[in-house]
Amino acid sequence: MDERYETQFLTPEYHKIFTGIYNDFTSSAYDVYKFEVPPLDYKSFLASVERNLINCIILLENKIPVAFLVYTTVTTEAIELNLIHCLGNEDVSTKRKMLIEEFLKQTQYMGKVVCYPMVGPQGDFIAELATYGFKFVGQAVLRFWFDKNFDCLKILNNAELREIAPEYELVSWNNDYKEHVVTIVQQAFENTADAEFDPRFKTLDGVRDIIEKIVDGTYGEFLPDTATILLHNGGVCGCCLTNITDGKIANIPIFAIAKDHQGKGIAKHLLKRSISLLAEKNERGEREFAEINTTTETDNYPALNMYRGIGFKEDYCYPQSYLPVK
Repeated sequence: MDERYETQFLTPEYHKIFTGIYNDFTSSAYDVYKFEVPPLDYKSFLASVERNLINCIILLENKIPVAFLVYTTVTTEAIELNLIHCLGNEDVSTKRKMLIEEFLKQTQYMGKVVCYPMVGPQGDFIAELATYGFKFVGQAVLRFWFDKNFDCLKILNNAELREIAPEYELVSWNNDYKEHVVTIVQQAFENTADAEFDPRFKTLDGVRDIIEKIVDGTYGEFLPDTATILLHNGGVCGCCLTNITDGKIANIPIFAIAKDHQGKGIAKHLLKRSISLLAEKNERGEREFAEINTTTETDNYPALNMYRGIGFKEDYCYPQSYLPVK
């Protein structure tokens, strides 16, 4: 351990002096850490720490905060390591390692998966993090831009679709479909990498929690009229859910098709309908969207090709790390 540094939880005695490093983080939240919604203002951040909604470990050098780690344990299935931020470029690896070791010391007996999206410079920590037992899944962030400097709408309008059988039907969301969607999503995701860093995908109750939080607006305003449900002879066999994560940013949080109905060219129909409906809202002036975004694994080539074929473009990739339960 480097004797120049010490770790401890953020306490009121450091609230005033911690302002500087927190402001350093917020100034880079969009460009460096790719935040799509504004980070908490300092007063709200401190209030969340005091209410135990989030936890903050700080690294001190001569009693001055020079790095910090933020995590939350409020979800039942996983510990979410949200961010590691260091002030400047000196001894960054040492600072991160000391913060991680303190974090693991504080959370090792909770029996939960740790998930950590390593966006921006945090990706440089991947080799050291692996020594603690973390595993990694590459994530690609894709965006459908409405800016005329991009050709996303042109690609969408010209997208070629395979003909699908008449027993299939595409309709908008109805709450009566919710339990059927829960089953479809759980079966589609239970053996994927997503289930490794979000164990909710492994059980029906876990997926139900995800779907309910999408629909009730916990993860952003739900858009039922642009969410698409795939029916086969009247039964639910696929879904493309849509919401708004920020005022002008639409998102596809869940896309799934039952295994028996995959490989038939239906997925592109499902996606195109939702994207077209969002584009129509934008064109009519009902809502103002700058983009639609989504995330998929970097090696999920069928999904990547499907999104590209509708007009999405890869913006950036990052390693999604997770520490399995021992």
